[in-house]
Amino acid sequence: MTGNDPADETEVSPDRHSHASGEDWRVADGDESSDGDRVAEPLRTDGGTDAADGGETTLDPWGSATVADYRKLFEEFGIEEFDEVLPEVPDPHYLMRRGVIFGHRDYRRVVDAMVNDDPFAALSGFMPTGDPHIGHKLVFDEIIWHQQQGGDAYALIADLEAHSARGMTWDEIDEHARDYLLSLLALGFDPEEGTLYRQSGDREVQDLAFELGSQTNFSELQAIYDFDGETDVSHMQSVVTQMADILYPQLDEPKPTVIPVGPDQDPHMRLVRDLAARMGYFGVTKAYASFEADEDEHQYLQLAYEGRAEYAENPDQPRCEEAAEWLEEGRANVGGGDKALKTVLRKLENAGMEPLRPRTRFLDRNATEEAFEALIDAVEGDKRVFDEHIDSFDLSREAAEQLAREVELDHGGYGFTAPSSIYHRFMTGLTGGKMSSSVPASHISLLDDPEDGYDKVKAATTGGRETAEKQRELGGKADECPVYELYAYLLAGDDDEFAKEVYDECVGGERLCGDCKEQAAQLMREFLEDHQEKREEVEDLLEAADIELDSPRKRD
Repeated sequence: MTGNDPADETEVSPDRHSHASGEDWRVADGDESSDGDRVAEPLRTDGGTDAADGGETTLDPWGSATVADYRKLFEEFGIEEFDEVLPEVPDPHYLMRRGVIFGHRDYRRVVDAMVNDDPFAALSGFMPTGDPHIGHKLVFDEIIWHQQQGGDAYALIADLEAHSARGMTWDEIDEHARDYLLSLLALGFDPEEGTLYRQSGDREVQDLAFELGSQTNFSELQAIYDFDGETDVSHMQSVVTQMADILYPQLDEPKPTVIPVGPDQDPHMRLVRDLAARMGYFGVTKAYASFEADEDEHQYLQLAYEGRAEYAENPDQPRCEEAAEWLEEGRANVGGGDKALKTVLRKLENAGMEPLRPRTRFLDRNATEEAFEALIDAVEGDKRVFDEHIDSFDLSREAAEQLAREVELDHGGYGFTAPSSIYHRFMTGLTGGKMSSSVPASHISLLDDPEDGYDKVKAATTGGRETAEKQRELGGKADECPVYELYAYLLAGDDDEFAKEVYDECVGGERLCGDCKEQAAQLMREFLEDHQEKREEVEDLLEAADIELDSPRKRD
């Protein structure tokens, strides 16, 4: 429905505060009661459902990403629920509390650093293809919040990506880059404590990208990004440049680093985590014998070791061939499947009388001869040394990873820690569908005239019912409403009670769309006025910042 919905009667006062409920809430799906009324559900951070089950889930960093159900990302791509880590986050940002940030990869290591006052970093890049809009503000806020929590904050202009993947001219890039940076500073980024840079102007990033390029190939990029024979080489180069951006905060010192992104950027995160490991001198894994085993095979090896009292002549030292016989007799299946079982049986039988014994393994990936010898000397306690790996029977995996990193750094390696990521929901466009920079009516630019911002909100699609009577009877569909998203993502700010109040009044039938949009439009106008005043105030900060605003590259 648009700005003249039948439910757009004026009934609820646009005064910002009235009453507040004490129960938890979130921006997510509500449930329906038996009589059809919408009821608020408890606060969840699993992303909720954005479409009917069975919809397509695609992740394309440069295309129009579609996520039919955010929860599918947990199963299909291994993204973890933010619910699991939220209780450990000190003073979480409202985007975390409201479930706008719904998923993560390995964010706990960042939280641990935050809690223990250890070094950590946050980085995100902005491709300057148009005006910064309220959807981009999510990422601005996430970077700034991490900086305020004590992290090293990095914000970059992805100008090489914009030029290669989107065909932007350098003049266009310079104009938009300045606008992104002014908004970032106006929202609270501290340029003296943080780092601002553009891809094309940072030699360290380009050198690191060159090194990362040696660890990947066209076939891999083709599989991940669907590149083909028509893909520009510069576009492929921009991928490894983005990988270098993500690892850039660790060049001086390995540390936990979080990248706030939308789920469409997850292919980049999966690739860079692999590349961080490939660049390392050593890999650290678990093992039970001298041979290598994959994750499915490890399930059987663990099962055999834990069951050693049932079959081993000496349970303190079970033999591989004994374990093989026991597994084969039981035809045990713990999820790895017949193929994994057959493979592990063959490996155990070939190992014969070798003891089956858990150990932590150091794998030689890229180490120099001197570094490998240094690691042998550094591993104390009971160990076995092979041509390409070292087995330690005393070190935990965590201690082994730390030791391997220390040896690598002492011998000229990078010692990268796998980067973490947090994922926020896509912001719905004001006209429905995805918010897009290329569709002016779908978004509100941070540069829009405040009156234009007011008008766009007034004309926005809502989750209202067909008539005011049905709205009062059944309540509005706040979870399907772009206007409610404006409250939850932006207009309510840090005030959870106010955001919940809007939600409860909508789904309870007390709030009609006309007044709700009027209130949101007024708040949007006020936000834009305030933001643009602050942009003017920080112009001197931008001029003084250590970033090249005008590209020296050839103009198109």
